Amino acid sequence: MNISEYVTINERKYSLEMLGLVTGKLGEKVDYTTTKQELLILCEVLDNPYRLPYLLETYYSMKISDEQSFRFSLLRVQVDSDLRMHEDIQKHQQRNYIARTIEKLLYGDLMLETEKVLDFDVD
Repeated sequence: MNISEYVTINERKYSLEMLGLVTGKLGEKVDYTTTKQELLILCEVLDNPYRLPYLLETYYSMKISDEQSFRFSLLRVQVDSDLRMHEDIQKHQQRNYIARTIEKLLYGDLMLETEKVLDFDVD
């Protein structure tokens, strides 16, 4: 998909590529007029990473309508960024950072990061 393709929702422009990624749908399968507010804000900050510091409180206090679906949106961004890191390392590092930061802020941990816990018996 051409990154220069945009759609206007509520007088704001959103990248079709980013909307497809966060909704998990490609092209025509997405009804952009019914995209949830939390996903639109996610697209906004992914398209302009320097907005993240100004939207942290918004995310922290926002009522996420479908927690599981939103978390999978964050995971899709992380996976996509890792897969495309060779294309534009700065852009994809920023996207990965944004998704991880929001996930950590909202959920307290990262689903893709597993911590190996060793159980030692001390006698």
